Amino acid sequence: MRLLVVSQYFWPEVFRINDVVAELVARGHEVTVLTGRPNYPDGRVFEAYRRDPSRFARYEGAEVVRVPLRPRGHGNFRLMLNYLSFVVWGVLLGAWRLRGRSYDAIFVFETSPITSALPALLLRRLKRAPLLMWVLDLWPETLAAVGVVRSPRLLRWVGALVAFIYERCDRILVQSRAFYPNIERWSGDTTRIRYFPAWAEATFDQDPQGVEPAPEVAPYAGTFNVMFAGNIGEAQDFPAILEAAQALKHRADVRWLIVGDGRAAAGVRDEIERRGLGGRVVMLGRHSLERMPSFFRGASALLVSLKADPIFALTIPGKVQSYLATGLPLLGMLDGEGARVIEDAGAGLVCAAGDGPALARRVEQLAALSPDMLSAMGSAGRAYCKREFDREALIDSLETWIAELMRAPLPRSGEPRS
Repeated sequence: MRLLVVSQYFWPEVFRINDVVAELVARGHEVTVLTGRPNYPDGRVFEAYRRDPSRFARYEGAEVVRVPLRPRGHGNFRLMLNYLSFVVWGVLLGAWRLRGRSYDAIFVFETSPITSALPALLLRRLKRAPLLMWVLDLWPETLAAVGVVRSPRLLRWVGALVAFIYERCDRILVQSRAFYPNIERWSGDTTRIRYFPAWAEATFDQDPQGVEPAPEVAPYAGTFNVMFAGNIGEAQDFPAILEAAQALKHRADVRWLIVGDGRAAAGVRDEIERRGLGGRVVMLGRHSLERMPSFFRGASALLVSLKADPIFALTIPGKVQSYLATGLPLLGMLDGEGARVIEDAGAGLVCAAGDGPALARRVEQLAALSPDMLSAMGSAGRAYCKREFDREALIDSLETWIAELMRAPLPRSGEPRS
């Protein structure tokens, strides 16, 4: 099959769309990726790309077509310009650079912003190819939850845009079954929705016990280390995490290790200093995905958190699958689907989103368990991940859905199938 992937984010940025593309190419499909200049999460175009863009023109055998993109920078205004620039250049220059090419299907990777699907809608009409969109963030609700948009009128306008996009998708793939009612609200039906959860990245396929600990975590051996890895943003609710750390400040045998970066990182550093938590909460910075297994070797438990908001309760954070694959116990401070997965797997302990004191109690409970009990939790999580989030089986499903759409002609109007 000849497939076009449209994504505002792509390698060398670290997102699961990289896995999708690599796996599809490995299965013999011809894949082209339409994306922008890499600048996530720092908000600056990657220096390696700036020096030599030609090095990033192919990925695992796929052609990568890049359009200009205004870097994210800092602040909501610059973020909005970043979103808008991909739409404008994707529609104008992306369509031009892909002229004369035909595709059997178009696949959109839709983490925020949903506006990144707009170039794909134009290409759907131009190429007469069915469109599948993988929805990982629910707009406009996520915008309200993180405080990016507060105006009810503007949220209604965004909702109208979401409906416009969903109505023109031939398949809507969702990372959580709890997304179904929200998608139905904006799309008008559930017949085009399919469950397509995330999986653990290939770098976690190796035996965790065969990995040497990263030198960055070596100084913290000998304590019960709660590790958070990933984006440090508004949605992750670091004020509640630091409240838990404050409650356990008297425990010299408990330490919090933060691996990652993000828009809220500077504020977190300031708050650690203000609370006098230096030495108890350690920020280790951002590191490549490939090195994460070595960092996890320095963890006693892995922490996943989301703010207390109904929209986040519908989400399975992508790091849950990666955490499960490590064979370590999990600590969850979140509601809904993410908490359910951890509990169903028997992989760790959870508490309500936003409840820092309860998180502190869960840490103490976990730290009191024997090594054998902690190991059993980790093993249960790893087995659950293999059973429920198998990467090959999920890509099999994606191939099947694409093949089904290829057999059904697109309506002449360019509107979605009934």
